[in-house]
Amino acid sequence: MRVITLFLIFSFTIGYCQKDIPTDYFMNPLDIPLAVSGTYGELRSNHFHSGLDLKTEGQEGLKVYASATGTISRIKISHFGYGKAMYISHPNGYTTVYAHLQKFSPEIEAYIKKRQYAKESYEIELFPKGGVLSVTKGDIIAYSGNTGGSGGPHLHFEIRDAKARPMNPMCFGIDVKDTKKPTIKGVWLYSLDENSHTDGKQEPTKLRLIPIDSGNFKAEGVHALGKIGIGVSTIDQQNLAANKNGIYKISTELNGQQNFSMEMKRFSFSETRYINRLIDYSYYKKKRSRITKLFIQKNNPLTIYKNTIDKGIFTVEDSLSYTVKVFVKDFKDNTTIISIPIQGKHMTEISKKEITKTPYLAQPTENFTFNSGIFDLYIPKGSLYEKSYLDIEASGDTIKIHKDEVPLHKNMTIVFDVSNYSEADKKKLYIGRLGYNDKHYHVKTNKKNNRFSTRTRTLGSYSLFTDLDKPTIVPINVSDKKWMSKAQFLKIKIDDADSGIKSYRATINGKFILMEYDYKTGMLVYNFDDKIITDTENKFKLIVLDKVGNNTTFETIFFRKP
Repeated sequence: MRVITLFLIFSFTIGYCQKDIPTDYFMNPLDIPLAVSGTYGELRSNHFHSGLDLKTEGQEGLKVYASATGTISRIKISHFGYGKAMYISHPNGYTTVYAHLQKFSPEIEAYIKKRQYAKESYEIELFPKGGVLSVTKGDIIAYSGNTGGSGGPHLHFEIRDAKARPMNPMCFGIDVKDTKKPTIKGVWLYSLDENSHTDGKQEPTKLRLIPIDSGNFKAEGVHALGKIGIGVSTIDQQNLAANKNGIYKISTELNGQQNFSMEMKRFSFSETRYINRLIDYSYYKKKRSRITKLFIQKNNPLTIYKNTIDKGIFTVEDSLSYTVKVFVKDFKDNTTIISIPIQGKHMTEISKKEITKTPYLAQPTENFTFNSGIFDLYIPKGSLYEKSYLDIEASGDTIKIHKDEVPLHKNMTIVFDVSNYSEADKKKLYIGRLGYNDKHYHVKTNKKNNRFSTRTRTLGSYSLFTDLDKPTIVPINVSDKKWMSKAQFLKIKIDDADSGIKSYRATINGKFILMEYDYKTGMLVYNFDDKIITDTENKFKLIVLDKVGNNTTFETIFFRKP
């Protein structure tokens, strides 16, 4: 148990969050100064970031501590996502989450491995009964790592409320040093009905920003008319890291009156995909930069908004002057202000927003179907946020369903008729999504007689592909008749260049062994501390399957003192 250091929580921290949130209950899960590579509520692909990504000095194996006393209620180990993750339920109703772990503390590790071996599976999800695995605040529960979908060594840390909604850990006194003001990358005006415009244009207009005092900005004057909304692209950085992180709060004022506010304090997982309604999705897909829309459009039920007037949309009238101010704040109240002067002006000639019409108009309130050749397409109602003309083309084994510039909230279903293929060919056939430079990516393919289908929330081009190549297996530190008495690990690298790895199974002398798989590196690792070996001469066997059933077997004999 380490010594728990108490520190003062500044009054402004309490002011930002509800007063009934405990600010001295949870301690830092790491015993190093907290540097963050990802903030709570940060804008990610199709979701908000649900916790803090805590940097671990570029290495794995740092001690991870129980942030408060409680019981381990869930453990999930997977190749993707959170990798190795632990959930601790606390008496006050909150749950803390620790993810991308390298390994668990010895007692917990033994509990998990016993069940992994019983299931003969690395991937596992466990729900220990109450009290079986109890921890005390400050106990070492795990070691930091880089497992799952992690892009580098770090600890992902969450605090969830009694309804399993993730909350901002900084509201609980998890302190990150930050004296830097948010950075503004750009500001846009949006024309929001057929009669509105900005400088005679209906396309989103990027404003030229002029730096003024104290790091704030004033936009160059602009003429506008009608219903207008603001968009802003911004990041925040903390003192101990150069990472470009997310913002805590953005608000606007119109002529001195608050018009809009959004705050990253709490959200539910059920709403997180509506991030694609918050951002300018099309701009992000084209420019790889996110614009946050400071106005609320139809089919946007996000709960991060408060104190909005007319959904953040304001109406500019002819010959009147307006001043819009945008306040971008981080959790420590460092604030960057943008002042936007707008002059109402009616223009007789307006450059209309370009809309490319196609024969296929899809409505948010209606199911959409398309049938042509070997293809059936079904987009259920509620998938689109607004009506959209879709560019759809079917040719041969390929169907183009618009571009990934329109977001889908629900899965569409694409069905391929494969009756022209032989039974042998069907076994090696799968559906793939076409990417950049003619690359393609396997998507989950459901096979039922002559109908192959996939469900996806990504528009784009899909086609049928054949995978005839077997997975590759490359031994890293084992070879035939090699002595491995001093080795702690047995390492093998596996890969499949086409449909991808589906599963693997390894044995020594016919007994299942637990090999951890890191899909990012393709590395399989067995820890000899599992003590499966009882003989000097050992036969190692590994079978690897890809996603269409091609398989490769590797066998060798090695020696090790039992």
